[in-house]
Amino acid sequence: MNDIITSRVESLRHWMRKNGLAAYIFPSTDPHSGEYVPDHWKAREWISGFNGSAGIAAVTLTRAALWTDSRYWLAAEEQTAGTPFEVIRCSRNTATPEELLAWIDKPGVVGLDAWTNTVQRVEAFQQVAAAKGMTIRTDIEPTAELWDERPPLPESPIEIQPLEYAGETATSKIGRILEAVKAQGADAAIITQLDDIAWTLNLRGTDVHCTPVFVAYLIIQPTAATLYVNPAKLTTEVQQYLSECHVQPSPYQAITHDLHENGHLRYLIDPETTNFAIINAIAETSTIIEAECPVAQMKTMKNAAEIAGLRHAMLKDGVAMVKFLRWLEEEIMDERLKIRDERSLTEISIDRKLTSLRAEQPGFRDISFDTIAGYGPHAAIVHYEATPETDVPLEPHGLLLLDSGAQYTDGTTDITRTIALGPLTDDERCDYTLVLKGHIRLAMAVFPDGSSGTQLDVLARYAMWQEHKNYGHGTGHGVGSYLSVHEGPHQFRMNWMPAPLRAGMTITIEPGIYIAGSHGCRTENTMLIVEDAPNWLRLEPLTLCPIDTTPIIREMMAADELDYINMYHARVREALLPLLDDEADRAWLIAHTVAL
Repeated sequence: MNDIITSRVESLRHWMRKNGLAAYIFPSTDPHSGEYVPDHWKAREWISGFNGSAGIAAVTLTRAALWTDSRYWLAAEEQTAGTPFEVIRCSRNTATPEELLAWIDKPGVVGLDAWTNTVQRVEAFQQVAAAKGMTIRTDIEPTAELWDERPPLPESPIEIQPLEYAGETATSKIGRILEAVKAQGADAAIITQLDDIAWTLNLRGTDVHCTPVFVAYLIIQPTAATLYVNPAKLTTEVQQYLSECHVQPSPYQAITHDLHENGHLRYLIDPETTNFAIINAIAETSTIIEAECPVAQMKTMKNAAEIAGLRHAMLKDGVAMVKFLRWLEEEIMDERLKIRDERSLTEISIDRKLTSLRAEQPGFRDISFDTIAGYGPHAAIVHYEATPETDVPLEPHGLLLLDSGAQYTDGTTDITRTIALGPLTDDERCDYTLVLKGHIRLAMAVFPDGSSGTQLDVLARYAMWQEHKNYGHGTGHGVGSYLSVHEGPHQFRMNWMPAPLRAGMTITIEPGIYIAGSHGCRTENTMLIVEDAPNWLRLEPLTLCPIDTTPIIREMMAADELDYINMYHARVREALLPLLDDEADRAWLIAHTVAL
């Protein structure tokens, strides 16, 4: 693979010389600003070999570099070893235009793809480039010429999300969106993010790995709505449904032509998510009003049907997790009787086992992200994904970090458990306890309605900060309703995130500690924000699964923290026990939810 990447970089440089470019920059996104993108748009992975969900690659005529955040530092270095790429560690999800252009350092023409870079991103590059005597060119990109056997755009059929799970008709949602658009002084809205489109129309697809969305654009106008999508994806049932919702389908590639022709409108576009090619198609004939897409906030506020669906999905996921954890414990007991060469438990094999148990649950559609099953030192790689080359056997000692989730027709799940496979070191137990304390402190919070996640984030970090320990990723994110496992804009995060927290939102709590070359631990539940009193909110756990208590150093835990664990485990036992029909599973659950 390293030779292939080197060859691609050489071909790219030949193409750059031919087109007068000093550098070319590859983001990790697609035309829809998705975190997870269809294979067709994975140009950054194609040129660098790095397959993480966040990062940016740049190639000049003499250098190549990959920027990524702390979740992927170790993985990126492993995947790019032996290639022309150096890994540059970022404190954010991606490098800034200032950092990238400073690294390029020589005046010249820098290429960006207008389709895969947002309006905000391109304008920032243009501003920085002008100060440095550089030029940004967005009308040229190399993959059409250089990417052999490029994956085609997906053609899988679109499905209707039943109203019993959606809780609101597409017609009602479109009406609410139009009201929000008019309040911003616009006539129409261009919706580009795939989960926003899927939520608005109550449709789902399989175009993106682990996320039930489909490739499309949606334009909403006062008298009509147009869905730009490959016609081959529309079944007769979906065509009839769109007609009933007064949504006109049009070919996916027709959007720029239609925007150029349908002039003299005031379009609301979100510069943080809309690609630069779209705004180029509008600029000459219409007025642009920049504002956050109203769908982003709307879909975070779960209605009664969505909340009920999430609760049901968490019950099913909890059953699968209990079955898995009991199986794992028994297998580890067997492993203690085997010699090393005969060990059958590995990171990949337990991933497959957990997925198979989830697949037995009604309404299971897919996993919600690639499982992170990291044993020992691999657990210190925040977004580690085992491959046949890195897969290691599990030993009857140390910590296993297991971050996983599922897509069910009624909800999306996301859970992390760190599991003691046997004897632990004092450092492993201490770090595990610090992480658990942080999780509990934030989970117990009562806070004013409208607080931001940044104002609360310190609760998850306080105990570990006292030991001079920290983690580089965010503490929590929203979770969709059979949609994206990462949903915003609200988050728990150290850096300023002003999005207010409101009742009806979901959000995870997932602090962690990662010691390179040794171990890692993280504890994550998905929570529902609920009203505690007028104008006050609290967090209610949706995730239902025992937390391993064997690594806990009891002396480090406050009394109310132990009370919380006991309360949570009582809740888990009460919810899951009636759903387990195997006496061994029931006995395991009872034993692992005993009060401390």
